[in-house]
Amino acid sequence: MTTAFFTLHRDLPREGPGLAEDVAWAAHVTGLRAEGRVLDAGCGPGGDLGALGRAVPRGRVLGLDRVPHFVAAARERFAGDPVIRAEEGDMAAAPGGPYDLIWSAGAVYFLGISAALAAWRRALTPSGAVVFSHPTLWEDTGPARAFWGADWCATEGQHRAEFAAAGWGVIATRRVTEAGWMAYYGPLLARCDALQDGADPALAEVIAEARAEVASWREVRDQTGYMLYAVRPT
Repeated sequence: MTTAFFTLHRDLPREGPGLAEDVAWAAHVTGLRAEGRVLDAGCGPGGDLGALGRAVPRGRVLGLDRVPHFVAAARERFAGDPVIRAEEGDMAAAPGGPYDLIWSAGAVYFLGISAALAAWRRALTPSGAVVFSHPTLWEDTGPARAFWGADWCATEGQHRAEFAAAGWGVIATRRVTEAGWMAYYGPLLARCDALQDGADPALAEVIAEARAEVASWREVRDQTGYMLYAVRPT
């Protein structure tokens, strides 16, 4: 990632769509205990760590990310919190388990669904679960696929088939709402506005790309988005 990218994304509250309500839903459907142990795989600057901590007030939460800048932001944000800590590392390794819940917001595509689930299976307690948000096609259209710019986009049914083939069962699903998207895009657009004047060419390009992404999402939000999948080994 470029210096210009990090300049734009510095001090954002989160690095992807989502709300605290999504975390509360995940805790409910998976039966997460107040004493539970949770891994936030790909935690970014810690957008979900607070909600995860509230779900396990007598447990512990580890936020893991490979980007030092994000880990530093998360550590500063939750300095002194006895439940939450953030570390730099490989989310596929899932160190420090076993976990009652592995949560991953918008980061599983870095590994691929099957690879992520295979890596995390051994990091779960016997009753543990994984909940993650992932690009999903509500309608399999060209514009919807073009928004993600990748061939691995699929419908919910296709993702369910992949889970079953990998030996995982679906507990529940939930779409990330438009409010969840704007929890990310709103601050991002405000940051674009704040940096626009005087931006050098590299930063101006990153700002333009961010604005174009938001505009594209507005065009396809009825065709695609993030689905939250709560899954457990069968």
